[in-house]
Amino acid sequence: MRQERNNIFADIDWILVILFAILIGFGWMNIYAASKTSEDFELLSFSTKYGKQFIFICLTIPLIVFILFFNSKFYEQFASIFYIISLISLIGLFVFGKEINGAKSWYNFGVLGLQPSEFVKAFTALAVAKLLSDRQYNLKLIKNQIKAFIIIFLPAVLITLQPDAGSALIYLAFFFVLNREGLTLNYIIFGSLLILIFILTILFGVKSISIVLFTLLTFATAYFIYKGGKRFLRFNFLKIIVIYIVTGLFLFSTYYAYNNVFKQHHRDRFEILLGIKKDNKNIGYNSYQSELTISSGGWTGKGFLKGDITKGNFVPEQHTDYIFSTVGEEWGFLGCSIVIILFTLMLFRIIYLADTHTNKFGRIYGYGVASILFFHIIVNIGMVIGLLPTVGIPLPFFSYGGSSLWGFTILLFIFIRLDAHKNYDW
Repeated sequence: MRQERNNIFADIDWILVILFAILIGFGWMNIYAASKTSEDFELLSFSTKYGKQFIFICLTIPLIVFILFFNSKFYEQFASIFYIISLISLIGLFVFGKEINGAKSWYNFGVLGLQPSEFVKAFTALAVAKLLSDRQYNLKLIKNQIKAFIIIFLPAVLITLQPDAGSALIYLAFFFVLNREGLTLNYIIFGSLLILIFILTILFGVKSISIVLFTLLTFATAYFIYKGGKRFLRFNFLKIIVIYIVTGLFLFSTYYAYNNVFKQHHRDRFEILLGIKKDNKNIGYNSYQSELTISSGGWTGKGFLKGDITKGNFVPEQHTDYIFSTVGEEWGFLGCSIVIILFTLMLFRIIYLADTHTNKFGRIYGYGVASILFFHIIVNIGMVIGLLPTVGIPLPFFSYGGSSLWGFTILLFIFIRLDAHKNYDW
């Protein structure tokens, strides 16, 4: 192996850097369109959202240089320390955090607020990569799977308690990483089935779904007993019992949680999404206005700064979680397609580079980066176009906010640093 160079910009992947710059630039243009309220242009001012975002973007430059300054070994050696510090930052919110919109998710530093959950994702990805890259670690063993689950779900639980369920949801993305590294696909299939049962329970009620599921399970059990005889029953009796118990518990816990734990506005969002009820004036207002805004752009859009719905502030939080609706109105289907293509190119580039890594830590971290970005993109765009329920998840490099921008920058550029040194001594 060659020795590592002293130049911090040596061998970095400029394709990823260019994609990053294009997405941030186009994102800022849409934040400007969504937040511009007067003819005054205040580029370096905290008095406007586009001014703040421009300052945040400028500050990413020294942040990137700082990330690239450290060599690859540094991020692997201190992955556990970063993870522990990130957990402490989440715990500290319960004492020192500022409550905004009913959630203690922010530290307030005067004109600047920081949301730790945006940074914890990168450090969790480092911790997962550190654990899975251990030569003695075998993901097929249950005890090792439990270790991985603890690392993944500890920050998710702390974030849920703030409460910020949207940000906690992102940690499901790590199951793609675990699956890529040898975890059986059964976990993802089982999780998908539980989600399907949850949706069907909302649509048809717990009694109807219980009858259908237990009937199907009974017929399936009878079929396998008929094919395998007493041998099948002897080796699988306990498994059959467990499946019945778990299915029953999940059905009735889903019913109980939906009616007694979920708040009314959560139930309303699911029921609006599933078409059980319509409400375009209250709970469903955001989604309705977002869909209307995107569809009004047509094929080529109304033009930059010519979106009348955007100018009228009809879409709440349009500069943050609903920024994609601005793209739809002003740039049309063509603009939306270009944004999705750019994100797709970035994801494929990350996966390609991760697959070429000679170091297992760098490869696994790359999968983590791709999974987190993919989950954010799918959930945010799905929410904006009405395919998924409303959750507070930003669109990477597009949505307004310093914490979000810096969090994704740290996530991506640690990988760029690891990739730049993949052919050198570790």
